[in-house]
Amino acid sequence: MERAEIERLGDALYLAMCDRRMVAPLTDSHPNLTIEQAYEISLRFLANRLNAGEKIIGKKIGVTSAAVMDMLGVRQPDFGFITDAMRHDDVMAISGSLIQPRAEGEIAFLLKKDLQGPGLTNADVLAATDAVMPCFEVVDSRIKDWQIKIQDTVADNASCGWFALNEAAAISPTAVDLINCEMTVCKNGEVISTGTGAAAMGNPVNCITWLANTLGTFGITLEKGDVVLSGSLVPLEPVTAGDEMSLQISGIGDCRVVFT
Repeated sequence: MERAEIERLGDALYLAMCDRRMVAPLTDSHPNLTIEQAYEISLRFLANRLNAGEKIIGKKIGVTSAAVMDMLGVRQPDFGFITDAMRHDDVMAISGSLIQPRAEGEIAFLLKKDLQGPGLTNADVLAATDAVMPCFEVVDSRIKDWQIKIQDTVADNASCGWFALNEAAAISPTAVDLINCEMTVCKNGEVISTGTGAAAMGNPVNCITWLANTLGTFGITLEKGDVVLSGSLVPLEPVTAGDEMSLQISGIGDCRVVFT
């Protein structure tokens, strides 16, 4: 694929986000699109956001649990960047900003040291992690009706929307059982899903290690101070203005969001 086409597709995704409209799957018009090309498209998408004044504050991995893979029909993780414009703690005004939002409960990692793959281990990730905390990520796709293949979601910056953290609940990653910790998610006062840390590739730390090593093959580092979203422990839940959601993670704490 020529550079001009990569830039055109990245620009099209950025404009779709700004205009709150969906586009056809990129893999429909480019059936031979590779993950490497999709990543280049995502970097063009990101460049537009940075040129508009946003700042990178971390990275994310998505599609890490069997529940989410089954819902989206994608069989491997995706990855992308998160910016300061994506963080909306407590209240998310999604009605005028996102297109087809779905909320998921995650464990976020805050790094105290750089992580440069490939070749990293889980021990390296734990040594580089300052704290973990409860997180809601609200994913959003510019691709029509979530009809995505892995190349589509990678190009679309891993279907990034917004996210919320509860930093008051931050705790050392060695002070909690990240594999067996239990997450309970409520929507409008009713429990809608449960999961454990093991839902995310067997261990959320596995997710961060995979992400650091995968990004390392592209020359990208997980940096000191980065917030890294490790992937959902529960199925995705569509949300609209007026909804309220909360999650509780045993051994860590809670996170709450009101959608407007």
